[in-house]
Amino acid sequence: MPRLMCCVVIGALMAALPGFAQPVSDTNMEILKEKLKADKKLLIAGNMDLTDGEAKQFWSIYEAYQKDLEAINKQLGQTITTYAEAFNNGTISNDTAKKLLNEALSVEEQEIKLKRNYADKLGKVLPATKAARYIQIVNKIRSLIKFELAQQIPLVY
Repeated sequence: MPRLMCCVVIGALMAALPGFAQPVSDTNMEILKEKLKADKKLLIAGNMDLTDGEAKQFWSIYEAYQKDLEAINKQLGQTITTYAEAFNNGTISNDTAKKLLNEALSVEEQEIKLKRNYADKLGKVLPATKAARYIQIVNKIRSLIKFELAQQIPLVY
């Protein structure tokens, strides 16, 4: 499981660091994204211990969550790209730094609201322990991604 988690994180990081990472062809990126989606789903399925009835309800909620999370990830990617462009052009102005900070905080707020919303939805179809377990898994994956991002993205100067 740790190896699978590492692959998911590295792939997500590659997708989120367009301004700092080596360019990857669009075809290769799409293949990587699809593999990561499958690996992530496998990781979650292996840890949720769902009954058939729970699985039927869980996976539709999971897919909806992933779709909503993708929009947040795109916004995060755009913020990182904007920062990378500004960073690569030299000193970042106070106005640009303020704008980027607000965008980054907005992404964090949206992610928390999204998790809360989906935790409520999961709580209606799963026992609380399984709903909590799913949110724990999501938090672990997101924490690893954020750790990798923090290591790769230089500080604002």
